[in-house]
Amino acid sequence: MTIDELEYNTEREHLIIPEYGRHMQKMINYAKTRDTKEERNKVAKAIISVMGNMQPHLRDVPDFQHKLWDQLFIMANFELDVDSPYDKPTKELLEEHPEPLAYPQNFPKYRFYGNNIKTMIDVANTWEDGELKEALTYTIANHMKKCFLNWNKDTVEDDVIYDHLYELSGGKINLKNTDEDLSDATSLLRSKTKFSNSNSNSNNKKGGHHKKNASNYKRKRF
Repeated sequence: MTIDELEYNTEREHLIIPEYGRHMQKMINYAKTRDTKEERNKVAKAIISVMGNMQPHLRDVPDFQHKLWDQLFIMANFELDVDSPYDKPTKELLEEHPEPLAYPQNFPKYRFYGNNIKTMIDVANTWEDGELKEALTYTIANHMKKCFLNWNKDTVEDDVIYDHLYELSGGKINLKNTDEDLSDATSLLRSKTKFSNSNSNSNNKKGGHHKKNASNYKRKRF
């Protein structure tokens, strides 16, 4: 072979599914040139067999054969006229883009509350009036206040939380005229600090306990 006969990858045909390699693409191109459908069917089945042998770990996967036939048509640029045991895919379906997902936040201006708050409020709206609903409502309001404080790092009046709760509930939960106060900011934020300190103390105790055992061991030994 002379230098003039060398074939560079940049000059070669684009591989639609590179995993199968260039020889597989050439076999598919060869199948497309056969004059009769009988010949094309024979070559296509041989190609499917070779493709399956290249992925033996997928033989027991449901619809594996269906996937191979779809890949065959894709690599043939949908120009291979053969009989398939499955519905033939279309180029339009392959190039179809999915619809963009909607952002789940219903109230972007109150993003600091999180989406779970809205779910809890919707659940509370379905409950009958009574002590249980009242307890859930104040639990939600206190959690909203804690979320607000974590975001704002300052303070917030209960009336602000009540206004937001009223809006997020679609006007179904109204605590604006209540005489009961929500938990104060110090106690709401203290739980987080207390939990952190608890973990720290626990780790210190474990370390101290280990140290104590080590010293006892030395005393017993000597």
